[in-house]
Amino acid sequence: MNKTVSPLTLTSLQDIPLIRQGDNLADILFASLRASGLSLQNGDILVLAQKIVSKAEGRMVDLATVTPSPRAFEIATQAEKDPRVVELMLRESREVLRVRVGAVIVEHNLGFVCANAGIDHSNVSPLGEGPVERADEYVLLLPEDPDHTAAEIRAQIKAKAGVEVGVLIIDSHGRAWRNGTVGVTIGLAGMPGLVDLRGQPDLFGYTLRVTQVGAADELAAAASLMMGQAAEGTPAVHVRGFPYPLREGALKELIRPKEQDMFR
Repeated sequence: MNKTVSPLTLTSLQDIPLIRQGDNLADILFASLRASGLSLQNGDILVLAQKIVSKAEGRMVDLATVTPSPRAFEIATQAEKDPRVVELMLRESREVLRVRVGAVIVEHNLGFVCANAGIDHSNVSPLGEGPVERADEYVLLLPEDPDHTAAEIRAQIKAKAGVEVGVLIIDSHGRAWRNGTVGVTIGLAGMPGLVDLRGQPDLFGYTLRVTQVGAADELAAAASLMMGQAAEGTPAVHVRGFPYPLREGALKELIRPKEQDMFR
């Protein structure tokens, strides 16, 4: 007998304001859920764009405050990038893996490999924190500890709504072997990152031996479609019908160990 699968429903949350440093994201999400006509249930998931988390946590940097090191100047020349931005990449990274014009590939302090340490110019406005004419002098760093942030938001949502939900923080990354960026997980709480199907039968009764599903990344990619890549108008998505049981999870589940990374 085929297993009954519940529908997976993703809904972009409405009326989320431009986020400023110090904003309480749980309060903003709760208000947005009401404005969107949604009430939370056990097993729901809230997916947040990295940018609103970084902004709330004060991860915006004025490049005028950054003094590049000799190493930053060297890499900036190779990559044809602003040496101040490269200096921030070095501070945010464990290791520089590759350099080419337009991209510096690093192992980020959070453990994953990405381009330019995830530092972003797009949709970054100082919002009164500096002259508008200097808006292109600001960049946004990734959150310092997205797992911790996701756990805090989850706890606050539970206190407000009395339900157990998952929280996913996502960013856009490129991928080896394929063109284009997709949404990927950089932090999570209350949901699995990896779902291990080894030992379970497939449709024809064959026992799966190697299958592990990057379920959090699959959901991140779906939510990213709802958010869009060029604008920040819908930086949060409500999810119902996630096909796997919720449990405690962490980003480290999705990080391939260095000794198994065939691209190093």
